[in-house]
Amino acid sequence: MPKAWSDKDERMYEHIKDSSKGRGKSTSRAKAIAARTVNKHRREEGRTKSGKKSSSGTGNPNSALEDRSKEELYNRAKQLDISGRSKMSKSELADAIRDK
Repeated sequence: MPKAWSDKDERMYEHIKDSSKGRGKSTSRAKAIAARTVNKHRREEGRTKSGKKSSSGTGNPNSALEDRSKEELYNRAKQLDISGRSKMSKSELADAIRDK
């Protein structure tokens, strides 16, 4: 397991892998399915570094707002229901999120 994974992530990985194998998937396919599923959950929770972005990604919660992409800031502003976000620049989005 990658060292960035928590114990819960590892348990989820093993459970999904075993479940996939039980449904007749090969070991390598079951591992791939489990890893992708765990990484998807980590990405949705914002626990990954900015790599491949999902459409709802809000970025790493531990990174500074200025270090996030405009898309990540926009998605965070959308979660916070900030009005006028579609017309805001990256710095305006960061300020609006900080003020919320």
